[in-house]
Amino acid sequence: MALTLFFLTSFLMKAMLFAAGLGTRLKPFTDKHPKALAEVNGKTLLEHNIKYLQHFGINNVLVNVHHFADQIEEAINKNKGFGSKVTVSDERNEVLETGGGLKKAAAHFINEEAFVVMNVDVLTNLNLNKMIEAHNTSDALATLAVMKRNSSRQLLFDEHMLLCGWANNKTGEQRIAREVLSLTPYAFSGIQVLSPAILDMPFSGKFSIIDVYLHFAQNNIIKGYDHTGDTFIDVGKPESIELAADMFK
Repeated sequence: MALTLFFLTSFLMKAMLFAAGLGTRLKPFTDKHPKALAEVNGKTLLEHNIKYLQHFGINNVLVNVHHFADQIEEAINKNKGFGSKVTVSDERNEVLETGGGLKKAAAHFINEEAFVVMNVDVLTNLNLNKMIEAHNTSDALATLAVMKRNSSRQLLFDEHMLLCGWANNKTGEQRIAREVLSLTPYAFSGIQVLSPAILDMPFSGKFSIIDVYLHFAQNNIIKGYDHTGDTFIDVGKPESIELAADMFK
C-alpha cells in the first residue's frame, strides 16, 4: 500500500528541464540547433528525458527555452509533448542561467509539495523514485544527485551529506557555506528534487542555481543524494554523443 501511495505522489509531481543554454561545448551542432535536440540513438535529448520522467510517473513538464527556442517548441508541438503535458518557459529575451530560469518559472511550482528539476543534456538510469522518497522523508530544501566521479567543479559535503561548499578544481577557487573539519567532494549530476521554499531566493536576473544552494546551505538543509554506480553521462560534447549511444542502447 505504501508503494502505491508513493507512486501516486510522484505521478502528481511536476518537473522542469533546463534547455535554454547555448550549448557551446556541443558545437558545431549548436551553431544551428539547440542542445536539447541533439540525438542519441535516434531520439533527441529532450525526448529521452521527457520519457525518463514518465517512467517515474511525472507527466507534467516545464521546459525553458532561449537558444533556437522555435525549434524546441516545434519539436514539442509536432510530437504532442512526447506523451506528456509540456509547457514552455520563454527566455528568448535573455538567457537567465539555471537559477534565473528557475526563478522565472517559480509560479509553476509554488503550490507543489516538491518537484524535480534536471538538465536536458544528462542521461542516467538513476532511480528517481528513491531520490524523491529520500527528499520527502527529510527536512531538506533541496536534494541534489551527486556522484564520485571526475569533474572540474565539485560540490563539497560533510559526513552527513549536507552541502557545505563548492570547488573549482582547475582554478583552486572554493566557496564555503558551512565551516566543518572534513569535506568530501562529489560531482553534481544536474538532477535535483526541490521544495517550493527554495523559490524564495534573494537573487534576480541571471545567476546559477549553485548560488542558490550555497546561500541556503548556510542555515538550511541542502542534501546530497549519492548515486555513484549508476549509469550517467553529461552529453555536453560531440564525442559524448557516440559514448551515450553505447551506454543507453
